[in-house]
Amino acid sequence: MFIKPRLRLAPDQTHFQFMKGRFLGLLVSAVLSTASVVLFFYPGLNLGIDFSGGIVMQVRTVGPADFAQIRAALTEAHIHTQGVQRFGDASEVLIRLGTQPNEQATQQAVSQVRAALEKAAPGTRIMRTDAVGASVSAELFRNGLLALGISLLMILAYIWFRFEWQFAVGAVATLILDVTKAIGFLAITRIEFDLVMVAAILTVLGYSTNDKVVVYDRVRENLRKYKTMPLRELIDLSINETLNRTLGTSMTVFLASLPLAIFGAQSISGFATIMLFGIVVGTSSSIFIAAPILLFLGEQRLRRDAAAPVTKDSPAMEP
Repeated sequence: MFIKPRLRLAPDQTHFQFMKGRFLGLLVSAVLSTASVVLFFYPGLNLGIDFSGGIVMQVRTVGPADFAQIRAALTEAHIHTQGVQRFGDASEVLIRLGTQPNEQATQQAVSQVRAALEKAAPGTRIMRTDAVGASVSAELFRNGLLALGISLLMILAYIWFRFEWQFAVGAVATLILDVTKAIGFLAITRIEFDLVMVAAILTVLGYSTNDKVVVYDRVRENLRKYKTMPLRELIDLSINETLNRTLGTSMTVFLASLPLAIFGAQSISGFATIMLFGIVVGTSSSIFIAAPILLFLGEQRLRRDAAAPVTKDSPAMEP
């Protein structure tokens, strides 16, 4: 027995002609991705301790932190900091120091900060101290980029194996554009780029790939059903047929990530914020980037002889 869903984010049997906006979609995406590449070099990413190296100390003062007093005390003690900022509530402070030459120098720097804070704000407690050397941070950065590159290659191989090469090229080109936009978003918002952000981008890649596979799978099915239908109309039909599923999945993940972005701790909030951005970009790119690329690459080239013929070429919208 078929049960019709109570809530549908798009009307039944939509006939939106998405491919009419294919040139505008590709143009906007190209401009945003180019701007993101520029932002990657200037002002660049706000690298976290994982990739930049150095010392991060999280401290808690007795009352609301007086940042001017803390900075003055550290300057008086000749401690060169890379940043003093609020972390969490009003009494928590994050202090960043540069990379130290060895472990002894690291311990000495931490002791100097502790003494300066105790003098400026008695009762201040050090909650945690993280230290990463320059060589370790460089290795982590290389491994993070390597993980992104391998992920894209594996996605290319999977889609190429499952579909024709036109699908694989379209999907991977779109994912690269999605990643560049996420990098640009990180550069603008100054969210720390660390291993957590690498995990967030990989998660966005996985979600975006799944969304594109759903649309591509329907395109492949319709290629077998409507063998004489122009590819442009067939792609529009396929997107309309999967529109409710696409919007429903995206809205579910978006609403699940939104509270984490608003109320989560700094690391979780950054992760969820990138997820929110990636959901919007990934969903829109499936329609306005991946589909147009497939149209340009696949016209007169995609095979339509892999399934039983259907005698009627009129589109049958799913309920």
